[in-house]
Amino acid sequence: MTLTSTIIDGTQVVSVNAERIDAAMAIQFKEDMRSQTDNGPDRVVLDLSEVKFIDSSGLGAIVAAMKQLGGARKLDLAGLTPVVDKVFRLTRMDTVFNLYATLEEATGGVAAET
Repeated sequence: MTLTSTIIDGTQVVSVNAERIDAAMAIQFKEDMRSQTDNGPDRVVLDLSEVKFIDSSGLGAIVAAMKQLGGARKLDLAGLTPVVDKVFRLTRMDTVFNLYATLEEATGGVAAET
């Protein structure tokens, strides 16, 4: 799994370049998110458009990434596939995160390539 990052209009966009965020990669995901978002903008959008599956460990890793940002910074999620979206809604994590259908919707415009 790799993460790529870009800045769009003052928002950091971190894209997950993997089809799964599960127990096998949760720890690596948390470490990669920490290194990508350390001392970045106040708002981070996690682009999950390539992720087709997430389990409870992956969900926990995303929550941990949000907590790592601290109280002054915000983590929003974009591009959730139907299966991933369902997991977030069934676990009521849609009340914790702002969920956007597309990256463009989350950033308020056309997203630049990463």
